[in-house]
Amino acid sequence: MNKVILEVKDGVGILTINRPDKLNALNNEVLSELNTIINDINENSEVRVVLVTGSGEKAFVAGADIAFMKELTPREAVNFARMGQEILNKMEQSEKPFIACVNGYALGGGFELALACDFIYATENAKFGFPEVSLGIIPGFGGTQNLPRLVGKNVAKELIFTAKMIDASEAKELGVVSRLFNTKDEMIEGAVDTAKQIMKNGTIAVGLAKKSIVDGFNLTKEDGLKYEANLFGVVFSTDDAKEGLSAFLEKRKPQYKNS
Repeated sequence: MNKVILEVKDGVGILTINRPDKLNALNNEVLSELNTIINDINENSEVRVVLVTGSGEKAFVAGADIAFMKELTPREAVNFARMGQEILNKMEQSEKPFIACVNGYALGGGFELALACDFIYATENAKFGFPEVSLGIIPGFGGTQNLPRLVGKNVAKELIFTAKMIDASEAKELGVVSRLFNTKDEMIEGAVDTAKQIMKNGTIAVGLAKKSIVDGFNLTKEDGLKYEANLFGVVFSTDDAKEGLSAFLEKRKPQYKNS
């Protein structure tokens, strides 16, 4: 049975971590399949927006597989962390938007997987947290870097140092979650609607806007503005920019061709 499944319909890819008997916990096998599928997504022009979710009702991803991690040597632990970081970085750096759809537990590596997406939708029963220090370890797939950039350094320290689990409403208050839904089906439907809104726009423009935000975040304000201006110039070299501006002036819907 595949541990990661990708279904594509009308430009929307639904990527499902499929290990429900282990609450979709991450191990080498899952990460290897995830890496292959993300590579395929990035090369597949038919996939324009990706929804990331977990199989079943109990968990998005409950973390990395603890039985697997217990046997790691220090060198193997470094390699495991770097593998996870590199895979999630492919999602962050992808020109395609990724929407995390979280129901149930998103802990440890699962929280890190959600943070690697461009924004997070969640059901009311979602739970987020980094329990690592309660196990005598630390987050290893980017949690100590991505959470502070999202919620601020001090809030991130409190969550990571205490191993505190927060519910969906608190996650929304902190800005971790963008929208809340009653059920998983409603959440997926809402995420598909958002994906359709995104796909009405210029694909190249969306990709460059994401690139400007992600890459510019670690620059100074001045350098970030220069970077944005350069990408603004790049997009003006595309046919889609000409089409979008012309369509507005001609009061018609644009027909983008991703060129």
